[in-house]
Amino acid sequence: MRREHPPLAVSEEVATALHAGTPVVALESNVITHGLAFPDNVDAARKVEAAVRSGGAVPATVAIDAGRLLVGLGDDEVERFATTPGIPKVSSRDMAAVLAGGGPGATTVASSVVIAELAGITFFTSAGIGGVHRGGERSMDVSADLVQFTRSRVAVVCAGAKKILDLGRTLEFLETHCVPVVAYRSADFPAFYCTSSGHRSPQRIDDPAVLARAVDLHFALGHPGAFLITTPPREADAVDPDLVEDAIRDAGAAADRDGVHGPAVTTFVMRAVDRATGGRSARANAAVLASTAEDAGVLAVAHARARTEGDR
Repeated sequence: MRREHPPLAVSEEVATALHAGTPVVALESNVITHGLAFPDNVDAARKVEAAVRSGGAVPATVAIDAGRLLVGLGDDEVERFATTPGIPKVSSRDMAAVLAGGGPGATTVASSVVIAELAGITFFTSAGIGGVHRGGERSMDVSADLVQFTRSRVAVVCAGAKKILDLGRTLEFLETHCVPVVAYRSADFPAFYCTSSGHRSPQRIDDPAVLARAVDLHFALGHPGAFLITTPPREADAVDPDLVEDAIRDAGAAADRDGVHGPAVTTFVMRAVDRATGGRSARANAAVLASTAEDAGVLAVAHARARTEGDR
C-alpha cells in the first residue's frame, strides 16, 4: 500500500530557523478561532508570538488548510482564521478527515504537538493543557491532550491545566503513562491563571540548562511521549484560587440545573468564573498566554544552546 507523506507547508521564516538550528516554538491556532472575538483574537495571537520572540525563539503558529499542515502562519493567515466563522476545532483524531476534506481547521494542543513533531520542532507551548474532567471517573471525559502526550516526542511548556478540571486525577494520568511533569522555578503544579493547583509537582528544575539536558535525556532514554514543563503565571497576573473554586462550584451546580452538558459545560463555567472575578480571569487569561510563551522561548533557546555546546 502506498504510504502518504505528511503534507507539511512550512513558512520561509520557520524553515530557515529549523535549517540553521535556531530555536522554534510551536503554537496552537485554536486560541485564534475559539478564544476571543475579533479583533482581540488577532491581538492576542500577535502578542503570544511576540512573547516567544522576546524569549529569543521563532514562533510557529500551526493550523490546517487546503489539505496541508501549516507551520508558521503569516499575518494575513492569522487574520483570515480570526475572521472566518465556523472553522472547526481539530484534535489529533480528526486531522486526517479534515486534511482529506480540504477545509480549514484550528489545532488544539493534541493536534499541534503532532504537527510540531512532524515538522521537527522540539518545543510547543500552550497556556493551559486539557486534563481529566471533574467526574471523569464516571464519565470517562479525559482530554485527548493527555493521550497525545503519551505518543508525541515534544517538550510542552504550559501553565498547568485549568482549575475547572480534576487536577489530581490529571497528574495521576500523567504519572501512570510515564509522562514527566517538571515545574520550572516553582514547587507546585499550576492551575492556568492560579499559581498553584494545590498539588506539588513531581519534579522541580530551576536552571534552564539543566532542564534542556533533561529534555534530551528523556528522548534519549527511548520514551515515546512528551516532556511536560510547567511555569506558573506571574504573581501580578494570578487570580485567587479560592474565589475561582467557589465560582466553579456554583457554576457546576447551575449547569446541572439548566441541563448544560458535554463540551458546553467548559464554556459555561469559564464565563461564570469571569463574571465572579469581575473580568479579572479573562485579563489573567491573556496575560498567562504571553508569559508562558515567553518562558517557552527562553527554554527553547537554552535547549538549542545546550545542543550546540554538546556538538563541540
